[in-house]
Amino acid sequence: MTKVGQGPMLAKLEPEIPRGAGWTYEPKWDGFRTVVSVGDGITLESRGDRPMNRFFPELVAMLEERGDGPFVADGEIVLVQPGSLSFDALQLRLHPAESRVRKLSAEIPATLILFDVLEEDGTDLTGLPLVERRERLAELCARLHVGQAPQDLDALTPGPDLLLTPWTDDLTAAQEWFADEAGLGQDGIIAKLADQPYLRGARGWVKVKHRKTADCVVGGYRVAKNDDGVGSLLLGLYDDEGALHYVGHTSSFKAKERRELRDLLRPLEGEGSFGGMRAPGGQSRWSAGKDTAWVSLRPELVCEVAFDRIQSGRMRHAATFLRWREDREPSSCTWAQLGESPPSWDWDED
Repeated sequence: MTKVGQGPMLAKLEPEIPRGAGWTYEPKWDGFRTVVSVGDGITLESRGDRPMNRFFPELVAMLEERGDGPFVADGEIVLVQPGSLSFDALQLRLHPAESRVRKLSAEIPATLILFDVLEEDGTDLTGLPLVERRERLAELCARLHVGQAPQDLDALTPGPDLLLTPWTDDLTAAQEWFADEAGLGQDGIIAKLADQPYLRGARGWVKVKHRKTADCVVGGYRVAKNDDGVGSLLLGLYDDEGALHYVGHTSSFKAKERRELRDLLRPLEGEGSFGGMRAPGGQSRWSAGKDTAWVSLRPELVCEVAFDRIQSGRMRHAATFLRWREDREPSSCTWAQLGESPPSWDWDED
C-alpha cells in the first residue's frame, strides 16, 4: 500500500459558512485528526505523522475485527460521553504508561469517525471528486459494518465505535449543526466542494468555528510580577519559510497554574525560539512602563487559544488559553490555519 504523503487535506478558517452551488457540509469534530491505514497491519497516524495505535487499542481491535482492506481513510478520533464530546477526556488518553492506556480504553473508550477515503486496494482515489469518494467510502463502511453517525448529533452514544460522518448540501441543516443547540460540543462546520479532489497538505476546505481559535507554539514566557510562576505564555506561528514569529500572549492562569507552568517549562529554557524573527520584548507605545523581559523556550509545546482579532500581524489583545494540543506538531502551527497569508514583519513590538 502506498503511504499517504504530504499530510492530510486541511481547512482554512472563515467567519461565515459558504453558500451556493456545489458546497456541502459536515460537522467539525472536536478530536484528533487521524489517517487510518489498513493492510498487512493497521496504522493510526495523527496529522503530524505521530503513531496513535498504542493510545487507542480499542479502535485498532475493532478495525482488526472488521478485516476488510487494504485502504487508507481520513477521519477523527473523538471521545463521546453521554450528551457531549469531551476533548479534555480525549487528552487523557495520550498517556505514556501502557497499563494506564489499557485502563482508560475500557473506562473512556474512543470513537473513530471516517469522512474520506484516499486509497483502496492499492488504487489512489485522491484525484476523484469528493462526491465519488463519498460513494466509495459509504460502500467501504457498509462492508466494514461501520454505522452512520446520526444526523441528530446529540444522539451519538459513547464508544468504542466506528462511524461514518453525516454530510448535507442543505445550508439550513448545516446551520443547525453549527448552532449546536443541544450543547454536544462539536467544533463548528467543515464546508467542502462536491467536485473537489483530495489535495494533500493543502487548505482546500473551509472551517467555520464557534469562536476564533489558533494552535500556537509556546516560544517563551514572562515571569509573574511577584516572581511566583509564569505571568504569560508567548505564542508563535511559523511562516512559509519555517521561521517562528511572535503573534501574541496568553495570561489567563490561576496562581496555582502559574507555579505549575513554570515547573513544566523549566526543562525547555535557554534555546532560541523566535530565531531572530519578530519576537517579544521591544519597547513601543503598547509596552511603555512594562517589564518586557522574557525567557526563551525550545519550541516543543503547542496550545490552543481563543482571540478576538488579528491586527498588523498579531493578536490585538491577550488570548485566552483553552488547552494543550499534544496531538499537534509545532511545525504544523502556521499562519495558514487562520485563512490568510503572513503579513509583512514591519510592526511595533508588543
